Amino acid sequence: YPAARMLHLESTSPPAWAERMLADLDELLLDHAHCEKKAASTALSLIFRYPERAALITPLSELAREELEHFELVVALLRARGREFERLTPSPYAARLMTAVRTHEPARLLDTLLCCALIEARSCERMQLLARTFDARRDEPGIAALADLYAGLLASEARHFATYVELARRCELADEATLMNRLHELALHEAAVLREAGGSARMHD
Repeated sequence: YPAARMLHLESTSPPAWAERMLADLDELLLDHAHCEKKAASTALSLIFRYPERAALITPLSELAREELEHFELVVALLRARGREFERLTPSPYAARLMTAVRTHEPARLLDTLLCCALIEARSCERMQLLARTFDARRDEPGIAALADLYAGLLASEARHFATYVELARRCELADEATLMNRLHELALHEAAVLREAGGSARMHD
């Protein structure tokens, strides 16, 4: 599975993060469901915001459908555990990450796509950690289903990261060197955002 370096992340989540998630699995799953719903919404909002960008339409439509499938998977697992999907105060992670997005075009679209890529990359990195942690405990009640869920989502999360980076290329928003340099700058910002996280049972906290 992709390592943090392959995902262009500038920090690695410690194993202790996954161990901490074990303390409140229902909260983790509820937050995860909200993350999938938000990811679908974000993909669709980009299609609405940039209808003239033909390169975005089909890939983001496909991505949104896949995110909603993941949303349904997580909600089903929540229900199997006796919980329902409900409101949850969002983690400040994504909002803080997006403060780095520039306000003028085409820099705004470039930064938005690359921030979306980094969110997917961090999700992939943390799901890999969860899959490994849960797999080691799969004999405990209810843990095997979680291990299978997160192992099963890794490939698509990595693919979503690559999709957003590739869309930035297809839209010709910057030359390759500028694009990769900006991805690095935003990855440094993403790592700083995580260092300030609150430590609750959230995918990005």
